[in-house]
Amino acid sequence: MAHPERVHSRSQLLDRVWGDHVYIEERTVDVHVKRLREALAPAQCGALIETVRGAGYRLAAGAAVGAGD
Repeated sequence: MAHPERVHSRSQLLDRVWGDHVYIEERTVDVHVKRLREALAPAQCGALIETVRGAGYRLAAGAAVGAGD
């Protein structure tokens, strides 16, 4: 949330969530992001997670507004 424009690759997200000692397909991240977007959709927040083609995911620029309050 502190750096909303920073792009995080699938492998970075996998390492942060499951650790680097577990082998999980990188496409698993896509499934979880899809489910997260669906969960955020009722609050009209699904678009806060942006796909950066060929690189990974990032939070939309406005996502950090009010973060930490």
